[in-house]
This record gives sequence, C-alpha cells and structure tokens, in this order.
Amino acid sequence: MIQKAIVHIQGDQPMLADLLALPQPGDASLVCTNLRSLDGRKPVFIEHSGSTFVFPYQHIRFVEILGEDASAARPSATSSGAAQPAPDPGEADLEIDEDFLRRIREA
Repeated sequence: MIQKAIVHIQGDQPMLADLLALPQPGDASLVCTNLRSLDGRKPVFIEHSGSTFVFPYQHIRFVEILGEDASAARPSATSSGAAQPAPDPGEADLEIDEDFLRRIREA
C-alpha cells in the first residue's frame, strides 16, 4: 500500500511524496515516488515526478506521514493543471508564508 507523506528536506521546501513502504528503524534512506511540491507542481530539480527517489536520511529533517483523512485533503498533482479549491478561512490564519520561511532559512 502506498502511503502519502510530506518530506522535509534540509535547506529546501517540504515535498509531497508517495512512500513505497513506511520508514523502518534500520533504514539508511527514504524511498519514495510521485515527488511534488505542496501545491502539486513538479519541483525544478527533478526531470520526472513519477520517478523513484532515494533520499539519504542525513538530508531529511523529518518525514510527516499523512493519515487517510489528511491525505485526502492535500492537493494532488493533476495533468490538467486545474485550480485547487480554496483553503478553509479558519486555516488561513494558521498558514505560514513561504517567503517568510525562505528568509528565515537564508538568515
């Protein structure tokens, strides 16, 4: 069963990914596929988002494994490029500006 997760890579923006298997204590790397940004776009540093990716754990801050209800609420990459539904107004107050996060990482 494929498990959806958010991979928080050191020095980069979080990425949505499909895990081929849940991480185990003895693993040295994370294997995933369907890598995309949180808004569903293909990252600029990869050629094909459907490829299989292997990230050594030394380059990952943490992995956020999404539950079934959370993964349904996350945007998915679509080939049509259709607009995603607007976020809930109550959640807008809790979101952190991506530009703000970038400036913090650069400091």
